[in-house]
Amino acid sequence: MKLPWSQLLSFTALDVVKILITALIIVLVNKIQLVNDRLSALLIALPFTSLIAMIWMHQEKQTTTRIANHAEGTFWFVLPTLPMFIVFPWLLRQGWSFWPALLTNCAMTIALFWLTVIVLRKFGIDLMPK
Repeated sequence: MKLPWSQLLSFTALDVVKILITALIIVLVNKIQLVNDRLSALLIALPFTSLIAMIWMHQEKQTTTRIANHAEGTFWFVLPTLPMFIVFPWLLRQGWSFWPALLTNCAMTIALFWLTVIVLRKFGIDLMPK
């Protein structure tokens, strides 16, 4: 699939507003973490990014089919990320330093991502169409 780079890298005023609102949510959750790490974890576990993306898609008049595909794809793509939230803290508690633990988890998540794509193709679900 060839990406339309000129379209992807051109920003409108609305795109800047989207960036600011999305960044504000992330910064606020990070600030909450300074005083309550459990509340911050709860807030970040909520699918803010997906909800915001679907709102932006709706505002851009994208079809319900595209929004539905986005939501379904998000479900399948979240699954391979879940082990990271168990393995990463375990590695840190085992004495691993932050960066090696993070890089190990990124590699594990990428491997699980591709495994998910391969397995789901066998069941007729193609997350990465050619």
